[in-house]
Amino acid sequence: MLERSREITVEKRIVGKRVAHLVTAGDVVGIGTGSTIACAIEELGKMVESGLEILGVPTSYQSRFLAIRHGIPLTTLDENPSLDIAIDGADQVDAHFNAIKGGGAAHTLEKIVASSSKRFVIAVDEGKLVERLDHPVPIEVIPAALSIVIREVKSLGGRPTLRTALRKDGPVITDNGNFILDVDFGVIESPDVLSGELSSCVGVVEHGIFTDVGEVYVGKRDESVEVLKRA
Repeated sequence: MLERSREITVEKRIVGKRVAHLVTAGDVVGIGTGSTIACAIEELGKMVESGLEILGVPTSYQSRFLAIRHGIPLTTLDENPSLDIAIDGADQVDAHFNAIKGGGAAHTLEKIVASSSKRFVIAVDEGKLVERLDHPVPIEVIPAALSIVIREVKSLGGRPTLRTALRKDGPVITDNGNFILDVDFGVIESPDVLSGELSSCVGVVEHGIFTDVGEVYVGKRDESVEVLKRA
């Protein structure tokens, strides 16, 4: 099972609050998933309480429940297919603005929301920045195609592990009713090439490689935030 830290560090809190303030009055905002974005949701809730009028499109049940708890009005992509901004976290971001997401098993809807947004911003702590991606790639798989996808990712040089649940027996089930494979490819030399290869595999719903990310906000240990923008 792929383990990940849910600890809310100072860096996550600082950068989460910072990206929340990128949202302006009247925005329809894509709300990502994870511990850093949980901080952003909390801050957005305070902004809404102070009079900011926005609508949120959550990317998971987790972010939906948090948004409701903090009083953020919600909508759907059916009602608002074009979003003004989407804010999300990541498991890793490389020097060429490629990212791996999916530690929360929500990357399919996260990718849909990101592609529907005029502006897509990733918020991470500085420990998530790397020169080249080497984090296992989460892949959402239709259950009936599990053995087929395992064979295919092995042929691409990957070492797949079926993600298992912490508080139930058996595999993690996504919000879409599918399985998650965490596939270790080692250092990923060409994320765009691997992205295309994985997308072409029958039975793959979506994978966690995000290419050409436009903006990355980085929370630092000294409580500053560095802003990185793709040239």
